[in-house]
Amino acid sequence: MDYRKSEQMSCKMGKLPSKAPLANPYVPFQMENPARYDARKGLIRGTLYPGLDLPFRGMVNTKEKPPTPKNELQAIGFALNELALYLDTHPCDSEALELYRSYQKKYHDMMMKYSEDCKPLTHANPVNHKSYTWLSDPWPWEYAANKEG
Repeated sequence: MDYRKSEQMSCKMGKLPSKAPLANPYVPFQMENPARYDARKGLIRGTLYPGLDLPFRGMVNTKEKPPTPKNELQAIGFALNELALYLDTHPCDSEALELYRSYQKKYHDMMMKYSEDCKPLTHANPVNHKSYTWLSDPWPWEYAANKEG
């Protein structure tokens, strides 16, 4: 087997070619108490922090999701994860910690309300149904059945 054919086979099997160039990633270091987007904007930008907002190939997503209960819950959940990652490296930022705690409470309250009004989002949420209905609800990819009011 010739060299190029061997390299192509390796790539198809998920292995890097023997002469693959090394990557040099760059992630800006965040200073204490950086500027933040609100949760909804952070969700569509892919980060809660404008300093880390480095759009791929200059393409910027600016179309916000409509303010439905599910989208609001998703935005707060995203912000919680972003703040948790930030707090991993900046544990003394009291403002970020306070925001994180307020988002935790807001997320919990929103999740309970959504579960009561619509349906549970996870198996861990208690519901007041008399039978097991998890599989009878539409799945997220069943768009026509997932219309929100």
